[in-house]
Amino acid sequence: MDVFLLLLFFLLVTPFVSSVIYFFRFLVFEEESKSVFFRITEFLSIVVIPVFFLISFDFGKSNDCCGDSAVFSPGHRLIIYVLIFLYMLAYLISMFRKNLFPPFLELLLNLFLIAGIVLNINLCIHLNGDEFGILLWLPGNMPVILLITIKLIAHHKMILAETEENVIATDSFTEYVSLWILKLNPFLKYPVLLVLLIPVVLLLPLCLLVFGQKPDSVIRAFTDTYKHGFSKLDYQCDNVNCGGHFLCSVGANGHKSVVKPVRYGERNGRKIICTRQLLISNAFEELISERLPSAHHFIRQRYNVVGNMVHRYYKVFSVKFVSDVVYILMKPLEWFFLLILYSFDSKPENRIARQYLSKMINIKLNKN
Repeated sequence: MDVFLLLLFFLLVTPFVSSVIYFFRFLVFEEESKSVFFRITEFLSIVVIPVFFLISFDFGKSNDCCGDSAVFSPGHRLIIYVLIFLYMLAYLISMFRKNLFPPFLELLLNLFLIAGIVLNINLCIHLNGDEFGILLWLPGNMPVILLITIKLIAHHKMILAETEENVIATDSFTEYVSLWILKLNPFLKYPVLLVLLIPVVLLLPLCLLVFGQKPDSVIRAFTDTYKHGFSKLDYQCDNVNCGGHFLCSVGANGHKSVVKPVRYGERNGRKIICTRQLLISNAFEELISERLPSAHHFIRQRYNVVGNMVHRYYKVFSVKFVSDVVYILMKPLEWFFLLILYSFDSKPENRIARQYLSKMINIKLNKN
C-alpha cells in the first residue's frame, strides 16, 4: 500500500508542481526547458494522467445515481475521447518536431492545442461540481493547460522567427490565409483560433455519426450526466433511494392485501414501507457484506443500474398493480435469500427484524 501511495503521489503531485515551475521559468527566460525531467513532466501530464483519469473515472461507467457516476455521458463520450486524442497527438508532435509545418498544417496543430485548453478548462468546471473535484482537476487539468500554453507561445515565436529569416511559401489562398492568421498579434490570433475551432468541433461529430454521435454530442457529453458541474440530469435521481433494494422497494408500494406490509422503516432519513420481502432482502445483503465484502461491492455496483432503470420509468413503477407484479416476481428470490440467511446466520430473524430501524434503535439492539 505504501508503494502504491508513493506512486500515486508521484503521478499526480510531481507533474503539477513541476509544470507550475516550468511555466514561470518560461515566462522569465522566454524559452522552453530542454531537460529530461521536463520531458517526463510533459509525457506524464499530457498522456499518462489523462489516460489514467479516463480509465479510473469514466471508461465503462454509466450514469449512476447511487455510485460513482460517469464523468462524460456514456452515449456521447466518444467525441470527447477523440478530442483528447487529437490534442495529445498535436502536443507529442510539437515535442519532437524540428521545423515548422506548412502554414495550413501548422494552423491545424495550433487549433488542436487550443482545443486541449478549452476542453480542460471546461473539465475543471465540470469536476469542480463534485465533492472532491478540486483533487482531480488541480493536479490533472492544470498541468495540461499550463504546458499547452507554453507550447502555443513557443510556436508563435518560431513562426515570427521563421518569417523574419525566410519567406515561407504560400502556394494557395488557404496557405496564405493560414500564415496570415498564424502571424497575427497574440491578442487577435487566439480569439480567431477559438472561432475557427467551432466548425472543427461541429465537424467531428458528423464524422462519427456511424458510431452514434450527434451534432451536439460535445455539449451533451457534459450535460447528460449526474452530479457534476455541467450536469443537467440530477433531477432524475430525486426518486432513487440509494443503498436500498429497488425492486423490493417498488413491490412494497403495491396493494396491502398483496404485499402485506409489516411496519414502517427509515432509510436515509426518510420513512419507507417495509414488507417482509424488503427486510429479508436487506438482511441478506448485510450478511453478504459482512462475509464476502468484495462480492457485495461487485453485486451492489451492478444492482445500482437497476435503480437507474426504476427511476427512469418511475411513473410506471409507481402504479400499484405494477408493484404487485414486481412483488410476486421477487418471491422466488425472497425464498432464496431466506434460505441463505437460515443456513449461514445463527440468528436470522434477529437480523431481519433490525433492518431499516432508526439509527438509535439499531445501536441499542446491537449493544444488546
